[in-house]
Amino acid sequence: MNNLKNWLSAFRLRTLPLSLSGIILAAFLAIQNNVFDSAILILAIFTTLSLQILSNLANDYGDGIKGTDNEDRIGPKRAIQSGHISPSSMFKAIKINVVITIVFAALLIYAAFGLSYVVYSIIFFVLGGLAIYAAIRYTVGDNAYGYKGLGDVFVFLFFGLASIIGSYVLFAKQIDPVVFLPACTIGFLSTAVLNLNNLRDYESDKKSNKNTLIVKIGVKNGKIYHYFLIIAAIVLSASFGILYYSSPYNFIYVIAYIPLLIHLKTVYKTKDTKQLDPELKKVALTTFVLSILLGIGHIL
Repeated sequence: MNNLKNWLSAFRLRTLPLSLSGIILAAFLAIQNNVFDSAILILAIFTTLSLQILSNLANDYGDGIKGTDNEDRIGPKRAIQSGHISPSSMFKAIKINVVITIVFAALLIYAAFGLSYVVYSIIFFVLGGLAIYAAIRYTVGDNAYGYKGLGDVFVFLFFGLASIIGSYVLFAKQIDPVVFLPACTIGFLSTAVLNLNNLRDYESDKKSNKNTLIVKIGVKNGKIYHYFLIIAAIVLSASFGILYYSSPYNFIYVIAYIPLLIHLKTVYKTKDTKQLDPELKKVALTTFVLSILLGIGHIL
């Protein structure tokens, strides 16, 4: 039983809702345009969850063997850091998870495109491969991009653009203009979650030579960057509601602005960035709620 708890902890279940935000919003956009398919949604959810868990395991492994996860790290202890899971067991789990992800991705691509859209199928197989590579290489290897300040770029691309635009194409077999503002909104908010993580871990990352964007630009500029991410997401989502307005119910999602604005005030007031750890869950869950409300508002 303890071993199961250790693995569930390594999966970092609290990160999963954020990873599903883009897919859920894309599904609502597909419903509005009469191209929704429940089988595609289910397989997309399983594929995304598998990818997110793969990323979490790989991050645990990469930071663990590099010594980045040490006594200076804030937040829940990682599996390798705590000694509950050995590096060799974690590496085996990563390999198993890669296989599971590939299977789900193949089933998803076949369900979406069958044998009729060969070019799309090839493109999505390539995107799937890149997603697996990105999930692993964030912290694993000598040239891990998370140690070079590039994590923000990849999060925006995969959690925002690829998640919503890619998911929508699975449903519609084409790209429509309606997806771009929501994709950037979720991309900015997802990047904000990573930025919070990096703000929190600034001191420990700096000591461990993990050169995140915050280590490169400093805490003061990192906070300014954070304000930009949150405010840009609010502006873009509001613009989406205005451009595609059909009824006052479209703007039901503005409820989610309240915790985001309170969050900005908290970040501004917090001097010790280690105290920002509770804000990660708040922004992640708010992003998830915003994606649902934005989608519901769009179809009302």
